[in-house]
Amino acid sequence: MQADNSRDAITQFVFVSHQPAKVDIALVLGSPSISNILPAISLYLQGNTNRIVISGHGPDDQHTPEWSVYNDYALAAGVPASAIYLEPSARNTLENFVFSSQLIEQLIGWHSVKSVAICCKPLHSRRALMTARQHLPRHVNLLMTPPKHPDDIQADDWWSTAHGRDRVMGEVTRIGEYAQKGDLSLD
Repeated sequence: MQADNSRDAITQFVFVSHQPAKVDIALVLGSPSISNILPAISLYLQGNTNRIVISGHGPDDQHTPEWSVYNDYALAAGVPASAIYLEPSARNTLENFVFSSQLIEQLIGWHSVKSVAICCKPLHSRRALMTARQHLPRHVNLLMTPPKHPDDIQADDWWSTAHGRDRVMGEVTRIGEYAQKGDLSLD
């Protein structure tokens, strides 16, 4: 019983997900796998957003930048180039939000943005939310819309594999590290 309670507490803390809804912007955080772009494409195709911001170069220069792969995928799925804004430089979560915030201010203006859907890995959703809350304007409503892709570690079974347990506990550690540096909102 104690293990179930601990597992549930970790799950509720790490994994954050909201029902998809109409938003001003879908903000996609880069990742080596394609799944993060899927919720943004769905939001666009269902008429729930008119703008997608794709953020992230990725941590290394050896591969095609993540923003480029995501952009190509969105275009192939029917999202027009005019609806996509690209932030090509971010190499980590903090930079995703700092650089995207600057881009949104320059191209759209935060005064006209009331809601943002953040599209990131399910296990990354708490840290992404806390980072976004620290670096995006306070008036913006943030919705976490992680993909439900079978290749991603999910809330309902992360504990069932050593890989899932290692990744989730690593994320808990990273949340602590980001918090100690002041990169997260603790509100």
